[in-house]
Amino acid sequence: MPAIRIAAAALLLAAPLAAQSARGRPEGWRWRFDRPNAADSTLAFQTMAPGWHITTGPSGILYNPAQTASGNYRVESRVFLFQPGDHAEGFGLFIGGQNLTGADQSYTYFLIRKDGRFMIRQRTGATTRDVVPWTQNAAVTAHPGDTSNVRNDLAIQVAADSVRFAVNGTTVSTLPRGAVPTDGQVGLRVNHGLNLHVSKLEIVRQ
Repeated sequence: MPAIRIAAAALLLAAPLAAQSARGRPEGWRWRFDRPNAADSTLAFQTMAPGWHITTGPSGILYNPAQTASGNYRVESRVFLFQPGDHAEGFGLFIGGQNLTGADQSYTYFLIRKDGRFMIRQRTGATTRDVVPWTQNAAVTAHPGDTSNVRNDLAIQVAADSVRFAVNGTTVSTLPRGAVPTDGQVGLRVNHGLNLHVSKLEIVRQ
């Protein structure tokens, strides 16, 4: 099947599922903060071709309910990190999202951060579990700490017997397919206090 381009980017956060367009945010997208009482006003999210520029308050996820994947597929994103300072917070993709509006939400997320590390973690309800803890890898382009922006391309490849996680074309971790719930919502995850531009979110069904 053809690639589905979510011209993407966005980042995340928010809790309520109210209309985004009220603040000039892309229609069709929803978001959920990790903290139920987090203020929606803390999310700055605007279209800036190609994609969107996002400045986050609290951490959370952002997704378009129309974008789901099952079976064998590949998800890719391109993310630019701006001026993180001393703030080493993660950002990236999630897959296998289920019940994202409820207390029993679940998904698996794949993040990188400014110091050249990556992580894979699973959420079930309010509980999270590290699948792969924060791990240094040369494939992740670290931010030098100045005023420049740094680009990283992330991908998750779901195959018949494995799930591969890659950064800038290099596989950084491979897990058995049975260890990672993969069917469901696909989207973006960003931790708190980050300044990002996401120029691509693409689902390729295979």
